[in-house]
Amino acid sequence: MRDYRDAKAMAKAMREILADLDLTISHSQALEIVARQFGLTNWNVLSAKIDDAARARPVGRIAFEQAVPIIRIFDVAKADEFYLDFLGFTVDWDHRYGVNFPLYRQISRSGLRLHLSEHAGDATPGGNMCVYMTEIRDLHQELLAKDYRYMKPGIADEGTRLEMQVTDPFNNRIRFMELKG
Repeated sequence: MRDYRDAKAMAKAMREILADLDLTISHSQALEIVARQFGLTNWNVLSAKIDDAARARPVGRIAFEQAVPIIRIFDVAKADEFYLDFLGFTVDWDHRYGVNFPLYRQISRSGLRLHLSEHAGDATPGGNMCVYMTEIRDLHQELLAKDYRYMKPGIADEGTRLEMQVTDPFNNRIRFMELKG
């Protein structure tokens, strides 16, 4: 799955797709658009972020980054109501292969990234993920204050951790967990 480090490849793909539609933009214009899709002001800012990431990686050593779960969705409006309005995520970018094609979207909040997909082969509904976090009681209060009609999550004390579970409209579960001191 592509991320901001693939910006040049994304810009090239965008130019090729637009060319197929008889629309022409320069490579620099495509890079500026990609930077905006990642929520950055311009290509220079994104380029610096890419350079920083490359310098931060140890040479010759295996390094894992955050796993980004792919969550199967069937209805964008319902997904937006749950993930954006209720859980407070924001959209980082959207991708469709063309008009009237399934949506593939990245959302994020406080360092957590999720991919939402309408593509049938990307994930199976009914998934379950664990998200370790801090300040779970604050998140709990925030969610209760939203008075979301389909869910009023509680917090369970599981001995070594506090846990709050939410289930999206597509039966995917997120278990937010905070380890105790």
